[in-house]
Amino acid sequence: MGASQYASSFGRLQSIAINFLSEEFLQNLLKANSVTEMVKQLESTWYGEEIKKSASVYKEAELLEVAFNRHIVETNKIISEATPFSGKNAVRAYLSKWDLYNIELILSSKAMGREITETESLLISSRNVPAGIAAGNISHDEIKIILAETTVDGVVSKLTKYDYGVVLMKHLDEFQKTGDLGPMMSALHEAYYQKLLESLKFFQGDEGSIRELIRAEIDKKNILNLLKAKESNLEKDVITKHLVEGGRISSKELLDSYEVKDVIEMVGKFDSYFKLTDAIEQYKTSKSLIDFEVAITKFIFTNYVKKLRNIALSIGTIFYFLFRAENEHENLKRITYGKRYDLPIDKIKGMLLF
Repeated sequence: MGASQYASSFGRLQSIAINFLSEEFLQNLLKANSVTEMVKQLESTWYGEEIKKSASVYKEAELLEVAFNRHIVETNKIISEATPFSGKNAVRAYLSKWDLYNIELILSSKAMGREITETESLLISSRNVPAGIAAGNISHDEIKIILAETTVDGVVSKLTKYDYGVVLMKHLDEFQKTGDLGPMMSALHEAYYQKLLESLKFFQGDEGSIRELIRAEIDKKNILNLLKAKESNLEKDVITKHLVEGGRISSKELLDSYEVKDVIEMVGKFDSYFKLTDAIEQYKTSKSLIDFEVAITKFIFTNYVKKLRNIALSIGTIFYFLFRAENEHENLKRITYGKRYDLPIDKIKGMLLF
C-alpha cells in the first residue's frame, strides 16, 4: 500500500471536512424556537441542497430527516470514492451497515403491518443511489420492490438473492412461531461484524486500532440490548439470542451480568470497559437508558475514533471521517426530534454526541 494513495485520500477528505458543523453551530441550533427555524438555519449549510430538493414533498421534521438521510448517503459516497483500492473492501464492508438499517426498518414495518409510504422516506437511500452505497448490494429500485412485499416472509424471500437473505432464512421459522425479529437481526449483525473484522486483517499494520474500535461497537450493542432486556424484565434465555459475538466482552461475562438485580448494578459490571459512573448518576434521575448509550458512544469516540485521526496516511483516516459524519447525522436527528416534541434544551443537549 503506497502512502501516496492515502495522501491523495486525505487531501480529498480534508476538503470536505470544512463543511462539518461546528459545536458552536449545533449549540445555536439547540436554541432554535422550532423545527421550522432549524430548517432555515440549516439551509445555509451543506444540507441546504437536499433540504431544497425535498421541501416540495416533506415538511418540518420529516423534511429534515429525509435530507439528513440523503446527505449521509452522498457523504459516504464521497468517502468511498476517496478510498484507495487496497482499502475499499474494508470500507464497503463497514458501509453495508446501512443495508442492515434498511432491512431492519423494512422487516419491522412489515411485522407491524405498516404501509410502504410510511417507511420509504426513512430509508438511508437517495433516489437512484444504492441504499448501502459503498457495498452497493441493494439498489434503490430493488429496495422499492422489496418494500412492495406485504409480509416478513416475502421480504426475506426477496433478500435470498443477497447474503442477507441466506442469514435471515435460517431464523424465519423461529420468527413465525414467536413473532420476534430479534434473533434474525442479531444473526444479520453478527455476520456483518464478522465480515467487517475479517476485512480489516490485511493492511500495513495500523488496522489494529480500527478492529478494537469495531469490537467496542459490538460491546456497545450487546450492553444496550442487555439493559433494554433488564428494564423489560425479559428471561435470560431470550436475551441470549440477541447477543453478537466478536466484542471484547465475552458472552459469558455479558450473561453473568444479567443475574444482578437491576440496571444500575448491571451497568456497574461494565464500568472498567466504558467508565460509566457519571451515566449511572444521570440515570438515577432520568431513568432513561439513552444516558448509557450517549456515555458509551462518547467514550468510544474519545478513546478509539479520535486516535484514528492521528494515524497519518492510512485507512484509519478514512474511518475517522466515516464516524464523524455519522455522529453529525445522529446529533442533527436528535435535535430535530427534541424540538418536535418540545423537550427542554438541557435534555436534548444531554443526548448529543459532542
